[in-house]
Amino acid sequence: MTHEFKNIIESHKQAKKLGIQTVLASVVALEGSSYRRPGVRMLIWENERFTGAVSGGCVEKEINRQAQTVFATGISKVMTYDGRYRLGCEGILYILIEPFNPSSEFLSVLNHSLINRNSFLLHSYYKKKDATNINYGTIVLFGSITFSIQGKEINTEELTVFKQKMFPCNKLIIIGSEHDAVQLCSFATALGWEVTIITNPIEEKDISHFPGAKEVIPVDPEIFKTENIDQHTAVLLMTHSYVKDLKYLIAISDSNPIYLGTLGPAKRREKLLHEFMEHKPEAELDFMENIHGPAGLDIGAETPQEIAISIMAEILAVTRKKQPIMLRNKENGIHQ
Repeated sequence: MTHEFKNIIESHKQAKKLGIQTVLASVVALEGSSYRRPGVRMLIWENERFTGAVSGGCVEKEINRQAQTVFATGISKVMTYDGRYRLGCEGILYILIEPFNPSSEFLSVLNHSLINRNSFLLHSYYKKKDATNINYGTIVLFGSITFSIQGKEINTEELTVFKQKMFPCNKLIIIGSEHDAVQLCSFATALGWEVTIITNPIEEKDISHFPGAKEVIPVDPEIFKTENIDQHTAVLLMTHSYVKDLKYLIAISDSNPIYLGTLGPAKRREKLLHEFMEHKPEAELDFMENIHGPAGLDIGAETPQEIAISIMAEILAVTRKKQPIMLRNKENGIHQ
């Protein structure tokens, strides 16, 4: 959800430049089932432009209507939305709507936290009923430093709090620069992942070749730096060169990505691992077992676009520790 919060911040900056007020709507509680869970947020501009969503699209119009009093008075409110008779989700949403006017100092600290891939906390204070209250609101905590997103102090005594930890944005490192890498970059970006492309320096490709990528780094495997590979980073080896994949695999073997995938058939993976062990006999067993090859779920993918979907689906399943099944075969609720 951190990438959604980033989008909200960027949207607010645009609105502020135009002199347009914004308010933030946050789902802080839920009874029953809903399209999305507590912690989702959307930004509403005073001219009724939206950034983000808290449902599949059915709740947003009512939020916009309710937000008008917040624009007019500057006082936060909680609204309830009973989806049992309108959505078919059999859930009641409790949505905090508050003025969004973060300070420049907050924006600076947030940007520093995002760049350094640090976690931070959001604490939203409210009462579980339809009501307005000048003290309803969200506090952001960066360690011992705290900010109100309204730009003013609020008294949080005797209020219910919804706590949410915001982790570093998911990052995908794609090692390779062929057409399938472009497709994977596109789908990963659409899912909110920050994508880094590692290319061969002699290829002379830049970021214009990879729409959505955050950065393109031309580097040989011998000098490839891996200190920024953390437990929120997935890596895909897809150079289409066995020798290059092996070299990059050796280069990243001292890191600990949450997911590591390779293209090609299972025989290629076994050969790759066998030769890798000859070069790195001291490699950790956990690193070896984390290699997914062939990368992707078996969904009958044929085209580069379908293969990209297959790979991203597996990455999501691994990072969220889920065993993929059809939802109709799931005995418990979708989000359980």
